[in-house]
Amino acid sequence: MSDVNALRTPLCDLLGCRYPIIQTAMGWVAGADLVVATTNAGGFGFLAGATIAADRIEDEILKVKRLTGDQPFGLNFHMFQPNADQLLDLAVKYKLRAVSYGRGPDKKVIGRLRDAGIVCMPTVGALKHAQKAIEMGANAITVQGGEGGGHTGSVPTTVLLPQVVDAVNVPVVAAGGFYDGRGLLAALAYGASGIAMGTRFLMTSDSKVPEVTLQRYVATKDAEKIAVSHLVDGMPQRMIPNEYLSMLEKASPMKRLRIALDLALKWKAETGMTTGQALSIFMKAVREDSSSVAQTVMAANAPMLLQRSMVDGNPAEGVMSAGQVAALIGGLDSCEEVIAGIVRQAMERRSVLNQLTLA
Repeated sequence: MSDVNALRTPLCDLLGCRYPIIQTAMGWVAGADLVVATTNAGGFGFLAGATIAADRIEDEILKVKRLTGDQPFGLNFHMFQPNADQLLDLAVKYKLRAVSYGRGPDKKVIGRLRDAGIVCMPTVGALKHAQKAIEMGANAITVQGGEGGGHTGSVPTTVLLPQVVDAVNVPVVAAGGFYDGRGLLAALAYGASGIAMGTRFLMTSDSKVPEVTLQRYVATKDAEKIAVSHLVDGMPQRMIPNEYLSMLEKASPMKRLRIALDLALKWKAETGMTTGQALSIFMKAVREDSSSVAQTVMAANAPMLLQRSMVDGNPAEGVMSAGQVAALIGGLDSCEEVIAGIVRQAMERRSVLNQLTLA
């Protein structure tokens, strides 16, 4: 109990979790099983509503509630999803504790969620985006520095985090570069209310990512090689290098466009997007900047590339989003072992710091 009290922050009170440790909503990774394992271990998990099929999402929510004894958890969504309204309705219907999102919802949507008692916690990678999110009604912020996996910015966490902490008056969660108790203690020292981790939870024995893909993550030992690329969807994404990225680097713009269109059709079928919606996205890209058509089309269906690695077990033909900390994780512990280890190490390091005497 002393560990719980010692690490309890305003984030724990806001989310109803034992420890200020959040599992992020990784596409194709953060399903009910991972959220259950995280929640039962004392952390706070987010379901990846952006990649869970519309006809399955309610069952996933109910599964988490059933297997955690109705403990609080969250849901991630994007407003451009064809079933965005369904996810909003489900969040309200089941009184979920929190939602996470990008810069999509307007004040009306956020107001509806806040009125239902739901914590609105967007993820941002820049100070201006954090300030805008607060203006729109967010009551907590996740700040991801450039070390993080997937879409990320160029500012490192150690610079971005204190910048945002000093500028807002809501609980701030630190993401990007965290995987152990030292990181948790450092984030709290910076003024954050907790940490959020994606790669650390992906690389657990509770992850349902195929073994062949997980072994690629475990085998990665050079943090410098987990680099940022713009080739997948035109936006900076940090990923583990593989055969697919190597092919994109060598491909001509026309070939990348053909790849993008093929993936767009598959994503359209996967999500139930209408032909009109798909054409609208494409024509907007043509009107605004014909040179970036491939990137724009890819932005709508890059999840298909993640699916190849995270669901189909074909990492050579997909992409593997990862924070640089993947190079520091040598095995696949359970979520319970990961969270217990983080808490134990944070307490140990805090004890050491408390014993220091300053001259």
